[in-house]
Amino acid sequence: MRQFAHFACVDWSGAVGEHLPSIAVATSAGARDVRLVERPRGWSRPAVRDWLLALADQQADMLIGLDLSMGFPFADAGAYFPGWAQTPPDARQLWALIDQQCQRDAHFAASSFVAHADIAPHFRQRGLTGAAFAGTMGRMRVTEHGQAAAGLRPYSCFNLVGAAQVGKSSLTGMRVLHALEGRVPVWPFDPLPDKGPVIVEIYTALAAKAAGRQPGRSKMRDAAALAEALAAFGARADVPEKLTDHASDALVTAAWLRRVACEPTLWTPQALTDHIAQTEGWTFGVL
Repeated sequence: MRQFAHFACVDWSGAVGEHLPSIAVATSAGARDVRLVERPRGWSRPAVRDWLLALADQQADMLIGLDLSMGFPFADAGAYFPGWAQTPPDARQLWALIDQQCQRDAHFAASSFVAHADIAPHFRQRGLTGAAFAGTMGRMRVTEHGQAAAGLRPYSCFNLVGAAQVGKSSLTGMRVLHALEGRVPVWPFDPLPDKGPVIVEIYTALAAKAAGRQPGRSKMRDAAALAEALAAFGARADVPEKLTDHASDALVTAAWLRRVACEPTLWTPQALTDHIAQTEGWTFGVL
C-alpha cells in the first residue's frame, strides 16, 4: 500500500462567481498539524485548478480529497441520460461533455449544461422537476447507496435544489477535472500511481462521522467542536478568528485522510467493479 507524505482536502462549491468563500483548502503540515491554505482574495475554482497543476509539476507526494461527486449514476439504468443518443459512455467523456457545453460559463460554472434540452429533464432544478428525475430523491450511484448504508445522508447528483444539494458542486468539479488534462491521476478512474499527487472523491460528512459527529450535526462552527473532532485523529490546527463550517470540513477531512489512507480495504471496496470505476467513480472511505 502506498504511503503518502502529505494530505489535503478541498471543500468545494458549485456557487456562481469567482472568489467563493465556500471553497476551503486544508493540508497536513507535520506529524499532527493541519492548516488552512488561504489566499488574499479567497479561493476560486480556477485557482484550485492551478494549485493542483502546480502540485503535479512538483510531483508532490500528496493525497488530495475533493468534496464532490465525480460521476453521475450509471449502473442503475445503464446510462447517465437514458434515451439520449449522445449520452457519454464513461466519466471522462462526461467531464468533456460538461466542459464543452459550458464554455461560455465563467469560473468553471455549469449552468449551460443543465439548460440543454436533452439533459435538463434528468435534473431537479428550482421551480422545475424534470420528467426523467427519478422519484422524490433522484437516482443514486452505487457508492451513494454505500454511504446510506453507513448511516450518512447522500443526495442525488441530479438534484440541484436545497442547501444540501451536491449537483452544482459536482458539475463544476467535473469541469475542473477535465481541465487537469490527465496531469493529476484521479482514483479510481486512474490506477494508484507510485509517486506524485493523487485525487480522490471524499464526503466530508464521512470524516465528521468518524470523528464522532452525529449525522445531521456534522458541521462545526466553533473552535471547541473543531478541536474535539481533530483530536479524534490525533491532529490539531490553528483556528482562524472567523471559523466557517467550510474551513472546519476541510481541516477535519485532511486529518482523517492522513489517518485512514494507509488502510488497504479503503482502496478495494467490494462493490467497486472496473465498470463502476470508469463510469460512476467512488467515494474514498465507503466500503
